[in-house]
Amino acid sequence: METDRMDITAQLNAMQDKAYADFQSKLLPTVQRDTVIGGRTPDLRKMAKQICKTHAAQDFLHSLPHRWFDENQLHAFILSEEKDFDTCIAELEQFLPYIDNWATCDQLSPRCFKKHTTELLPLIRKWMRSKHTYTMRFGIGTLMRYFLDEAFRPEYLEWVASIKSDEYYIRMMQAWFFATALAKQWDATFPYVEQHRLEKDTHNKTIRKAVESFRITSEQKELLKKEKILG
Repeated sequence: METDRMDITAQLNAMQDKAYADFQSKLLPTVQRDTVIGGRTPDLRKMAKQICKTHAAQDFLHSLPHRWFDENQLHAFILSEEKDFDTCIAELEQFLPYIDNWATCDQLSPRCFKKHTTELLPLIRKWMRSKHTYTMRFGIGTLMRYFLDEAFRPEYLEWVASIKSDEYYIRMMQAWFFATALAKQWDATFPYVEQHRLEKDTHNKTIRKAVESFRITSEQKELLKKEKILG
């Protein structure tokens, strides 16, 4: 018998690990503790793979907003399994406004994106212009994931550098983006650090992340350390 919507909730509750939920909550300051069941990521990913093609999964995707953090995680993992690009984008646009934490945002990674980068780029620009913190973060993260290698263009650095936000989770994603860009596209990216073109805390966090990376050479790390903004 096919899984139904109530079975999904029951399966999530069966995963409950209160100690793990307590641990997770400490890492998720934007999420209320009483909304965290405590399901572990591998179990949620496995569940998503098992139910992604069921009618219950479709009903679940359309039952927004969800009550539980774990439901948002499961939602992200189901979307990550979607192979049809147009379907994925339609579902994604419905879900993004309801994402309220960095974990769900960063673990939402649709596998169909890799084969549709041409169609993806204008969507990334739109997401990066959003006023919703996690939609913007998702846009930056997607640009980082798919457009810092063969598809890289220097203008993408400016797209991210030009974002002005007081939101911690936006600035930290900007830093992650630029640290990754330094590892993959050093010549184009280092001037942004050398010329101090990022906000102070984003600038320093970029340097810290890059210096911690095994993909950055010792010589590059020394150059970066000299650019840290003090005071």
